[in-house]
Amino acid sequence: MPEKALHIVSFDIPYPPNYGGVIDVYYTIKELHRMGIKVHLHCFEYPGRDRKKELEEVCESVIYYPRLLGLKYALSYKPYIVNSRKSDDLLQNLLKRPCPVMFEGLHSCFYLAHPALKNRFKIYRESNIEHHYYFHLFLSDKRLTRKLYYLAASLKLYMYQRILKHAGLMIVVSKKDTDYLRKNFPGIRVEYLPSFHGNNKVECLTGSGDYVLYHGNLEIPENERAAIFLIRKVFSGSDIPFTVAGMKPTRRLAKICRAYNVRLIENPGSAEMDELIRQAHLNLLYTFQDTGLKLKLINALYKGRHCVSNSKMLNGSDLDHLCHISDTVAGLKNTVKQLMKSPFTEDMLTYRRRELKKRSEQKNAERLIQLIFPGD
Repeated sequence: MPEKALHIVSFDIPYPPNYGGVIDVYYTIKELHRMGIKVHLHCFEYPGRDRKKELEEVCESVIYYPRLLGLKYALSYKPYIVNSRKSDDLLQNLLKRPCPVMFEGLHSCFYLAHPALKNRFKIYRESNIEHHYYFHLFLSDKRLTRKLYYLAASLKLYMYQRILKHAGLMIVVSKKDTDYLRKNFPGIRVEYLPSFHGNNKVECLTGSGDYVLYHGNLEIPENERAAIFLIRKVFSGSDIPFTVAGMKPTRRLAKICRAYNVRLIENPGSAEMDELIRQAHLNLLYTFQDTGLKLKLINALYKGRHCVSNSKMLNGSDLDHLCHISDTVAGLKNTVKQLMKSPFTEDMLTYRRRELKKRSEQKNAERLIQLIFPGD
């Protein structure tokens, strides 16, 4: 059989896989490597994430490009998240090996329409409908300058998404987003494929825990907004212990947690976060924006006991049957109160294992390879 190779253009260095977007990128690469695909990884770097030798273990080659930060690259009709991720070297390196190219997120699509790649099979790997995502950030953030930036970014991203007509294939993380892209790009093949997440075994504990957990990247306005909503509306006046955990919580959130006697765990490592998810009696997953696929939902289902969420969190994920769903404050309060009295049983664990086995990482990888290398 001929050797299969693939370029992957990543918006960030995908190691460590410690936040939503890069989790999918890293575990996609890892599964493709395990199944014999030669991955040539191209990733943009900027302060805060260093080059990692672990990527060399799962890639045929890893090439880094500087992300172009600053006002110069923001003042453009192209979205800043795209315009800051360009490099002549990247284009030349893509041309050196005539294999398919997968662009991870709209961020990485600067060269998607380039004439030099006209005859190349190009894949767009979607993680969000970006202009929807940025519009929700506009709604969530309280700072005027940030709000204006997010609104302008949303408008630019809405206009820029037309570049996706140059993709030969779109691979999408949720069914809702799949429907959106099929409607707006009727001439392009659009396929649903859930995110890769690195969980290969259900590790939930049976029995009972003594607290409710909300977790996420707390520097993202949407996640902070959800945490504050839960503190003030659902747990205010409750005697049920509530824990908020995640990266870079703001002073505002820390102050609110103290005022309401909520435990805040700042910047937990991955092992500590996994243990928090496992030990909680229930994981409460709430969002105001129904974009993309929330990987923290996947982690909670693989590692935690009861999962409670609102409808927007599930967003076409086909995971509704594994969660307790409520979209009102009264409903959330009642669901949490009732579940705190209900142990997570062996039968519940068996059911969850059976259902999650239907969407294993291996099956996901086999489907991805079929899509990228049809007929091989």
